[in-house]
Amino acid sequence: MSSITLNISQRNLVLEKMAILVDQNRTSIIQANIRDMDGYSGNDLAMRDRLKVDEHKIDGMITSLQQLAGQEDPVGVERFRFHHDNGMEIFNKTASFGTVLIIYESRPDVTIEAAGIAFKSGNKILLKGGKESLHSNLAIVKLWHQALLENDITTDWVEYLNYDRQKTQVFLEKPTQKVDLIVPRGGEKLIEFVKAHASCPVIVSGRGNNFVYVHKEADKALALDNIINGKTDKISACNAVDKVLIDKNLPNKEDFVKNLIATLHGYNVEILGDESLSQYEEVKPIQKNTVWFEEFLDYKIVIGETENIPEAISKINRFSGGHSAAIITKDKSAAEVFMSSVDCAAVYHNASTRFTDGFQLGLGGELAISTDKLHQRGPIGLQHLVTNKWYIHGDGQTR
Repeated sequence: MSSITLNISQRNLVLEKMAILVDQNRTSIIQANIRDMDGYSGNDLAMRDRLKVDEHKIDGMITSLQQLAGQEDPVGVERFRFHHDNGMEIFNKTASFGTVLIIYESRPDVTIEAAGIAFKSGNKILLKGGKESLHSNLAIVKLWHQALLENDITTDWVEYLNYDRQKTQVFLEKPTQKVDLIVPRGGEKLIEFVKAHASCPVIVSGRGNNFVYVHKEADKALALDNIINGKTDKISACNAVDKVLIDKNLPNKEDFVKNLIATLHGYNVEILGDESLSQYEEVKPIQKNTVWFEEFLDYKIVIGETENIPEAISKINRFSGGHSAAIITKDKSAAEVFMSSVDCAAVYHNASTRFTDGFQLGLGGELAISTDKLHQRGPIGLQHLVTNKWYIHGDGQTR
């Protein structure tokens, strides 16, 4: 691949062409995905949901590409300027990372969305998808190559690594080409595997295990809707709700709990509860305290009682994945205390954790949702998949 960065017109033309090709090749993408779906023998509901490609997902792929093509160039944006006393003009501007490796499980739409964001940011893309989505991924990468070639650009800009686990480990430890950044998207085992073997920086897209705290001054109807949406709208999402804490001083708490249990049962959600919930026969008692750490990605939830805001904050900061947490309350000052004290990438007041998503938060899509604090926290959008460098212009200055 040439070391010369593609200009913004070239990058946009590829993205626009890719959107057209995906639309024209809907049938072949879905047929490839059917092969993957037929070959998947697991019983993981979240994995199956992420693996499936239908017309709706293809519409999302096309929209993502079109929106990316319409966004401002994230490369070369001036962040700082300084005029030195000796006459030098000094600028700091955003710059591409170089080569970004994306390692992901089961989601063919990542082959579009994540690759598109990385490409728009001027990066070469290395894609390492899971074996369960191989046919879907190869069908999409074929279209990436066609979009590049039709714009007289080498296909080296988007490369698929069809590696097994052992070969992936070897590549991570001793890359056969320069890799500047790795983004793993998947479960905790994948992330730990990448962190253990990577020889370059890794953005950790960590576990969800998101909490909702129902404050004593909550609107109970709002709280019920919020919890049901967060738990049942999409169980495979990392922004789904797994834990609910209910303030012991919530008025008519027992009526709210009964209503919540009945509604969750209507969605076939398995309910685990602490001692305060064990009186209800529909609730299974918590067997091990470690369940508070778990991300379920399933129709399963844990409900517990808490004394007050400080205890709720303490419990969330101890057990959550640092992803998302919500407080349901009419008390704005209580919400402020909660939101400033909870150590999560996204904190909510009277809104669903399901909005922790690059598109929903105005980024036009996302590469991943980082639970790290460097270099970007939360959804990683187009604006964040850049580093920076210094430009110094002089006319012979020496020091």
